[in-house]
Amino acid sequence: MSYELRPHTADVAVAATGADLGETFAAAADGLAAAMCDHVPETGDRFSFTVRAEGLEALLFDYLDQLIYERDVRGVLPVDNEATVREAGEEWVIEASTRGVPLADVTARDVKAVTYSEMRVEESEDGWEAYVVLDV
Repeated sequence: MSYELRPHTADVAVAATGADLGETFAAAADGLAAAMCDHVPETGDRFSFTVRAEGLEALLFDYLDQLIYERDVRGVLPVDNEATVREAGEEWVIEASTRGVPLADVTARDVKAVTYSEMRVEESEDGWEAYVVLDV
C-alpha cells in the first residue's frame, strides 16, 4: 500500500494504491494526513468509525470527508489509517480506524475539503488504485 502527493493547480492530489480496497482507501487517508503535516509524532489514541455509501467513489469521498470532520471535531490529525471495505447489498461499507494525533502536537496545514474533481477508484493488475483531489 502506498500513496503519492501530486501537485494539482491550486490544490493537491493523492494517488493511492493497495492490494485491496481497504489498503487503497487507507493509503489515500495517509496521503490526506501527509498533505496536512510533514512530521507526525507518536502521540494520540486510536478510534474507529464506519461509513456507508452507494458507490466506491462516494465511499472514498465520504471516508476522507469523515476524517476531515474528525480532525475538526476532535482536534486531531488522523494518521496510521487502517480500513476494510466490503459490499453490503446495494451499498459499500468501510470499517476504519485511525490514530488521532492532537493538533497541539503538530504543525498542520489546512485541507478544506475532498473534491469529486477527477476522482477515480479502479482495479488494476496489481490491486486497486485511487486518485482524489483535495481543496487546500
